[in-house]
Amino acid sequence: MSGLKNSPFGKRLRASHRDAEDDSSPKKSTVNPIFGVGTASSSSTPGLDSSSRPTTGDSTGGLDSPVDFQPNVGMSSALSMPRIVKEYGDRFVPSKDAGDLRTSYHLMEEGGPSTPSKNRIIPSESDALKEQANSIFNSILHTEVTPPSPRRPVSPTRPAPIASGSGVPPSTPTRRRLFAYNSPSRSNPGTPTRRLDTPTDEAYSMSPVRAESRQLLESPRRQLRSVCKTPYRVLDAPELADDFYLNLVDWSSTNVLGVGLGSCVYLWTAHNAAVSKLCDLAPSNDTISSVSWVQKGTTLAVGTLAGRLHIYDANTLQLQRTYHQAHSQRIGALAWNTHVLSSGSRDRMVHHRDVREASMRPFRRCSGHRQEVCGLKWSGDGGTQSAMLASGGNDNKVCIWDLRGSPRSGHGTPSAGTSSSGSGAPAPTVPAGEDPPNDVPLYKFHEHTAAVKALAWDPHVSGILATGGGTQDKHIRFWNVLNGTMLQELDTGSQVCNLIWSITSHELVSTHGFSSTTAQNQICIWKYPKLNMVASLTGHTNRVLYLAMSPEGETIVTGAGDETLRFWNAFPKRETHERERESALDYGRLIR
Repeated sequence: MSGLKNSPFGKRLRASHRDAEDDSSPKKSTVNPIFGVGTASSSSTPGLDSSSRPTTGDSTGGLDSPVDFQPNVGMSSALSMPRIVKEYGDRFVPSKDAGDLRTSYHLMEEGGPSTPSKNRIIPSESDALKEQANSIFNSILHTEVTPPSPRRPVSPTRPAPIASGSGVPPSTPTRRRLFAYNSPSRSNPGTPTRRLDTPTDEAYSMSPVRAESRQLLESPRRQLRSVCKTPYRVLDAPELADDFYLNLVDWSSTNVLGVGLGSCVYLWTAHNAAVSKLCDLAPSNDTISSVSWVQKGTTLAVGTLAGRLHIYDANTLQLQRTYHQAHSQRIGALAWNTHVLSSGSRDRMVHHRDVREASMRPFRRCSGHRQEVCGLKWSGDGGTQSAMLASGGNDNKVCIWDLRGSPRSGHGTPSAGTSSSGSGAPAPTVPAGEDPPNDVPLYKFHEHTAAVKALAWDPHVSGILATGGGTQDKHIRFWNVLNGTMLQELDTGSQVCNLIWSITSHELVSTHGFSSTTAQNQICIWKYPKLNMVASLTGHTNRVLYLAMSPEGETIVTGAGDETLRFWNAFPKRETHERERESALDYGRLIR
């Protein structure tokens, strides 16, 4: 056994026992001089608070490692907090226990998909300025970091040595003049092309960038169009319904604004601000649900919650015709195509009537939607291009209808009613004596995930349709109805309530409601096709549910649930084309 005790293994074993006895010996309790809390734990586990930080110098209370008090920790927790003993020698070994690198250096979280938040990135009107500035910065950076290499003269090549044994002896150079005076020329590579007497030479430049970069910085920038951010007129509109599915504001070609307020329709003349009441449906216990002006003229169509359809002459304020049973439920959307009036209802039907005929029945009925029809727009302005009708519904679908060559009642056999949506929902019942509806649209788009009320045909490019989705969608999508494809889409971050194209510039106006961002109830102007935001107008305190444009195309009016109508100067004046200007051959204007 003595050999085992004196062996190296025995010595190491006894040393380990002594270290264990030293660690298990009780420590002297220390008392906090402020709170009187004692700490007697000997655990060396680092804590999450500042108690794990090393202390330099002696403390006031003679403590080796005082425990900091945390205001959010109870007194019992403070009693159980460990006392950490730090031993220091002649070397400093950094420890990562004293701090959190992620907290100290503000490292960003990485990993899985992030949930949508209020701070999501949405296109703003400053994006165009940022893109322009970034493009200039990248060009200057490329010019400064990788400048073009100057043209260097080709170094002279040494003639090949004459091989021994060849019969050609070395030639003696001919006698030439020692000095030759020649005018500078670009053909001579030895002549310098840099003129130091030029005041714009880089040798005299005080700028830290090159001449190319200075020229780029000093060149004029493309000025973005400025839009006034405040409305120039605000009108009170009491009883203006806060209903997403209604269309209660429209502006006529004769510069008269028609507004449905409760059971009444009021006309506001723009050039003299005169207000007149067109009708009052209170005696019949009915409410206005939609208004729409004919493209050219003073005829106004009015739809009601009871499914009635009225035709008025705004000049005489007289009722021309009433369709008492136009629909079985409220009429939320109206659209004119010259003399054809299309109406969309909550009964999921779209009816087409020729107002010149005495018949009360529609000449065509379409039922491509499975829920309420809340948007209707004819392509074009009532001319030869107005052959397609776009309809949007609460079933998140957009239908494109082509009514060219459609048979009328008594003049042909309409097509059978077959559903194209693929759903098992029953088709609307057909009253006795009426033709079955046509359920086959030219195209049906399913990409939206919310109700589609906002529809707008591009007046500058034929066959382009813009559609906007509701709260669960928030997208504006652009379609080519000639081949049925989606061109592009834009996430606006807000409920899209209305869309309208400018007739003076290739821009689009959208009005918004509920939003997942900080911007609420805004009116946005987008530049097509890049979809850069030109301006964002705010002022309404509720959803901007109604939108119309003046006949000259410079002013838009918006209506919201805050019962106000606001007028904005949104677009520049229409440019006068050469053919519209006065002709130099018009000698009649020269006659005195």
